Amino acid sequence: MKYLLSAWTDIARQLREANHILLLTDYDGTLTPIVEHPDLANLSENTRIILQTLARQHRITLGVISGRALDDLKEKVGIKGMIYAGNHGLEIEGPGIRFTNTIAEEFRPFLRIMHYVLERTLSTVKGVFIENKGLSLSVHYRLADKDRIEEVGRIVGEVAGDAGAAGKARIVPGKKVYEVRPTVTWNKGNAIKLLMKKYGKGGRRSGLFAIYLGDDVTDEDGFKVINNYGIGLSIYVGEENRQSVAHYYLYSSIEVANFLTMLLEYIQNRVSVHVPLDEIMREQQIEMT
Repeated sequence: MKYLLSAWTDIARQLREANHILLLTDYDGTLTPIVEHPDLANLSENTRIILQTLARQHRITLGVISGRALDDLKEKVGIKGMIYAGNHGLEIEGPGIRFTNTIAEEFRPFLRIMHYVLERTLSTVKGVFIENKGLSLSVHYRLADKDRIEEVGRIVGEVAGDAGAAGKARIVPGKKVYEVRPTVTWNKGNAIKLLMKKYGKGGRRSGLFAIYLGDDVTDEDGFKVINNYGIGLSIYVGEENRQSVAHYYLYSSIEVANFLTMLLEYIQNRVSVHVPLDEIMREQQIEMT
């Protein structure tokens, strides 16, 4: 795993040969820092302006792939012309694409029941809250007392485990969260494959350069797809992690914004018209006043 910003010269050389860039990123912990409650994870104004400008570049197709529900993700980002993939790619909307995993859709009523059961059984554990995202559930325990965390895992395992034995649900651990998902063969990696086929017809011969940034265990499937494709960047966000299959890493969401700025400036310098980022930011500030 290499530190991405120190490898920029090599990366720029690879980008030079790309016909089109598919730039995909996770949201929580990648575009925004990890916070105590998902509602508090908001884009910084600087990151929003960079994303808005990237979304207008003809050489880039930009998307966000998140465990959040699709509508929640669209509201948090709120930029036109982007791909939005919610529930780890179970539901996708973007330019020329609208996708919902039909098998997962059948599990909505069942997940509503599980949501009810988990809320009742975990109601005595302070700091735990359950998020019903339609096609999946998230049991957040970041604010729970440390001596109750094992109990949370046990309860989630018992409730979802019984359903899992019936082939209906599976548990995927993340950063201070348990994801309860329908037992369908679909993850962020499958979503990225779908998007690569959509926006890079012809495979490697199309000249599509794929980039994916993420910070959690659920992003590893996406990194594997990028690595197998062989033309692109798999980027882990956090301290260097030897357990991750990503080829590069950035330390934080701040460094992600720095990388996106470098990518934007590189793309703008490769075309005839280059609008400096500071000028774009001034225009945005004028529009907001």
